[in-house]
Amino acid sequence: MFRRSGVAAAGMREIAEEADLSPGNLYYYFAGKDELLFFCQDRTVERLLAAAEAARTSGISVADQLRAVISAHLHYTLDELEGATAHLEIDMLPEKLRRTIIGKRDAYEQAVRALIVKGSRRGEFARCDADLVARAILGALNWTARWYRPEGRQSVAEIAAGLADYLVRGITHARTDELETSTRGRARPQAMRPDPIPPTGVLRQRASIPRGRKSALAGAGLAGPRS
Repeated sequence: MFRRSGVAAAGMREIAEEADLSPGNLYYYFAGKDELLFFCQDRTVERLLAAAEAARTSGISVADQLRAVISAHLHYTLDELEGATAHLEIDMLPEKLRRTIIGKRDAYEQAVRALIVKGSRRGEFARCDADLVARAILGALNWTARWYRPEGRQSVAEIAAGLADYLVRGITHARTDELETSTRGRARPQAMRPDPIPPTGVLRQRASIPRGRKSALAGAGLAGPRS
């Protein structure tokens, strides 16, 4: 209901009906929408923090650690009902509850930033502005809650794998020997080499070509531009 109607428009009675509960049963667990929204956000951020810590201590490469965090982020955001609401309209929370969520989200952002810094120091990632990159990655992940539809052509697992590969590959540091191997045997683009200036005699010869032959030579790419 929060996603469909927005937090402001969704009422507790409508939420209870959607959950097949009586309003009294729903109010037994949550005093109002604020507590329900806080629960959704707090539960998800706690899971994200746990996923970041598990990745950090896993012993795998930093690139794979970041991929694991990205994948967990999307699964918790798109697969879980409360996760789908975790990043929506946080400003609607009362200040006390909002401060709690913001503090945990800042800690999670710092964990993602630390992975990027570690990857750069180890040479797995290119040197970059870790703050900017972390926020760009998290922004892309959080926005999926706005456009994802369960009936879409891609599953959550496919979206997670694709985004993880795309986002991590964007900052992965390519070694010099890898670049040389990938370009070995390729001809350098001719556009990068300036054409030599033809001798004056050649220019005169081109200027003296009869008009009838110019069109044929131009079709073969041999005649210069018409004056």
